[in-house]
Amino acid sequence: MAFQNKKLSVIAYANGFTLWHYSANETMTAISTSGYFNNVSTLMNTGDIIIINASDETSIKSITVTPETVSVAALA
Repeated sequence: MAFQNKKLSVIAYANGFTLWHYSANETMTAISTSGYFNNVSTLMNTGDIIIINASDETSIKSITVTPETVSVAALA
């Protein structure tokens, strides 16, 4: 499946930081693939956090945005 805009929501926004939530009936591996969130690259910023509810697990990840792609990774 591909990214679905209607499944992405903002939980909180302050001082240029956004806490996102995304829920989909896909695996975490599929959702965590680099470029999955490219359709909303103009909305997301490096350092934002996203809570992902996937079909196989729930995880909190950090967002990195470059001119080419949006990627998510486990929090350090």
